[in-house]
Amino acid sequence: MASERKTKPIVALKMPKAELPLTDRQKKYLAVAQEKLGFVPNVLQAYAWHSQKFAAFTEMYNDLMLGDSGLTKLEREMIAVTVSSANHCYYCLTAHGAAVRQLSGDPKLGEQLVMNYRTAELTEKQRAMLDFAWELTRHPEAIDEEHRAALRKAGWKDREIWDIAAVAAFFNMSNRMSAATDKQPNDEYHSLAR
Repeated sequence: MASERKTKPIVALKMPKAELPLTDRQKKYLAVAQEKLGFVPNVLQAYAWHSQKFAAFTEMYNDLMLGDSGLTKLEREMIAVTVSSANHCYYCLTAHGAAVRQLSGDPKLGEQLVMNYRTAELTEKQRAMLDFAWELTRHPEAIDEEHRAALRKAGWKDREIWDIAAVAAFFNMSNRMSAATDKQPNDEYHSLAR
């Protein structure tokens, strides 16, 4: 007889119920996510106990991942997966791996980035971007002008280098919060774009 699999809570911490309730605008944000995706990402639910923390997270995420940039949406998601691979972040590897599959139309690319971005067929420019994101994640103290020069040589402008660094830094923070709280990915992510 097969044993039933227990569903883990979204996060391992028992946060107060609506310590600072969401605003109507934030509730609408969750409703839009439900409508567009068919589910509310657990990362949003994890922040929903406190409207200021929810606002800080979603505003930074939206600016970095959806705002004006010389990086494509796919390139930003590629950074998210590469950083999350370096950090072994189950939540972000699952969620952003699904985004890479969807945006690229290539399920293999998502898996390669999860396991080892160096195995993926990338442009020289994308490879330099991911090399930098990996190094910034694994050895931030070693970043120097040589690393920025490699990005420039590959064709990145300084404004875009800022964005590469900002996306990598954001996902390092997000990965650490996921690890600290044992945040679980939505089951729906596993089957997206397969």
